[in-house]
Amino acid sequence: MADDDRLTRRRALAVSGLALTGGLAGCGSDSNGGGPGDEASSPDDTATEDPDDDTTGDTDGSTDPGGSETDGDDSTGTSDFGDLTVRAERVASGFTSPLALAIPEPGRRFVVDQSGQVYLQEDGTLREEPFLDVSDRMVDVSGYTEQGLLGVAFHPDFSDNGRLFVRYSAPAREWVPDDYSHTFVLSEFRADPGAATADPDSERVVMEIAEPQWNHNAGAVAFGPDGYLYVATGDGGGGNDQGAGHVDDWYDAVDGGNGQDITENLLGSMLRIDVDGEGSTAGTPTGDGGGGADSDGPARNYAVPDDNPLVGSEGLDEHYAWGFRNPWRFSFGPDGRLFVGDVGQSAWEEVSVVERGGNYGWNVKEGTHCFRADDCPSESPRGRPLRDPVIEYPHGGADVSGIAVIGGYRYDGDAMPDLQGHYLFADWRAGGQLYAARETDEELWPTTTVSVDADEQFGPMVLSFGRNPDGELFVCTTAQGQVSGDSGAVFRLTDA
Repeated sequence: MADDDRLTRRRALAVSGLALTGGLAGCGSDSNGGGPGDEASSPDDTATEDPDDDTTGDTDGSTDPGGSETDGDDSTGTSDFGDLTVRAERVASGFTSPLALAIPEPGRRFVVDQSGQVYLQEDGTLREEPFLDVSDRMVDVSGYTEQGLLGVAFHPDFSDNGRLFVRYSAPAREWVPDDYSHTFVLSEFRADPGAATADPDSERVVMEIAEPQWNHNAGAVAFGPDGYLYVATGDGGGGNDQGAGHVDDWYDAVDGGNGQDITENLLGSMLRIDVDGEGSTAGTPTGDGGGGADSDGPARNYAVPDDNPLVGSEGLDEHYAWGFRNPWRFSFGPDGRLFVGDVGQSAWEEVSVVERGGNYGWNVKEGTHCFRADDCPSESPRGRPLRDPVIEYPHGGADVSGIAVIGGYRYDGDAMPDLQGHYLFADWRAGGQLYAARETDEELWPTTTVSVDADEQFGPMVLSFGRNPDGELFVCTTAQGQVSGDSGAVFRLTDA
């Protein structure tokens, strides 16, 4: 079959039927609708205002909630770049909402569809039967939603041990508070390494977290160069990091919430766990440790690395870094640095280079700007600095703008020489283009737009990026602002 492998009509109808009126699993705003930023009534008519945001943060190039101007000067440094263009070759299509791509070994691509399936494309052929289907253990993803199957990570030794880890949204377990939305589940599955399917009955629940709201779920999981599993968690949803399920923190200007808390829950953070270690974590309620619908407490079937920053001190040991709102996608650079794209609320999007024990500011800051305050502290009460991002862009009034950042990769492949060393990323409302940032010694990296020359319709919305073992990049797109239809596609990026 051709490398551009469209799903059969029967397969497409089966998938779209699961979530005919679903919402885009994106990252989240505080919207009532379609995805990482706002409801989109059609692919070419994406809203620019947040219907559920009470901060009145303007998106028309005026002022953000903290009073910072966003009026479209060249603060992103776009003049530092020449014209950048890439070619996008479609390699697979017919998905509902392809929001993650894993390529653990050459010739085998695994595409995560939010409706609950992982599909295998092997030697250019997209298999009709899912490699893994967890839709029977998920929440209903109909309607606008940020829930569903949200991430996959293959063990570094997958070719020998057949272990993979998936992150999905399950119905509220019995131990979840009555006013909460659902359960965050991270589970391990097993497969014969070269097989076309995984064993759905092999599930071992690794981690569970009570999720207060339906949105801000993050979802990405990935193994770092240290062999540990990194897990992104959002702040619990709703607006301003406030409301049900949002705890009190040290910052009084904005009541709540989970982004600045390290003692009460695991939300608003990057977590790091050892899935090869034995036992449960210290300092965290574990119930029976087993997890699942009938357990009396959240699963904690992992160990914690001894050098996690809070081990031996106040705080939950799983935290690696905190102060995030909705870290939808993250990646590790060629030098091992951790790049996290954190979706903003009403004014600013950001990408940070994340370090062990770092506090990245939410909800004291949105990007480099004070959130809902004229002034704000630059450090926590413990004297730790609130770290600024290396990339930020506004929700309006600039060449590089949007409503929900889609974190990408620092490029080190050979196919696009003009992008060597650049960080390539996008916005959910990409409008058929990408963004690139160039590292500098300055506080914020200059960013610019990247035109896309595609052989088929590209987007116009971007959901995620993928990287193969050779460092070449792929992009997952959709033409829908919700989880429905079969417009989802995967593109390989090459030199224009």
